[in-house]
Amino acid sequence: MAFNSKRINTLDLQPRKAVGVKLPFTARAVFESTFTTKDATRTNIINYFLTGVGERYMNPGFGTTIRNLMFNNLTENTTSELETEVRAGLNAYFPNIITTEFRVDPLPDSNSISLFIRYAIRDTNIDDEVLINFEQ
Repeated sequence: MAFNSKRINTLDLQPRKAVGVKLPFTARAVFESTFTTKDATRTNIINYFLTGVGERYMNPGFGTTIRNLMFNNLTENTTSELETEVRAGLNAYFPNIITTEFRVDPLPDSNSISLFIRYAIRDTNIDDEVLINFEQ
């Protein structure tokens, strides 16, 4: 009988070893650490969306143009372009992520965008979701 085995990151089994850095930087010592792959991946995805293209030193392609769209008219065309850009960026910078649900909800009256992503981490049993609201 065959079964689908899932891998567990060995760092997740060592509760005292940090995997990444948590956002926002509000801890007493400037930043707080993340100790699981799930938390580190979630923080990295949020960091990706909050970073504008060209902001990251030595990696100018990292990030999105979502904040630039906040000052333009939100139409179906810009929403589909944004969706294409985000999917390409996630595939390029997060190859271990499998996107299971993805929604971009423009709210033109308030000139804001709501972004929802449900994802799984490849070869693990970790599922999570992120909801980010961009407001002008």
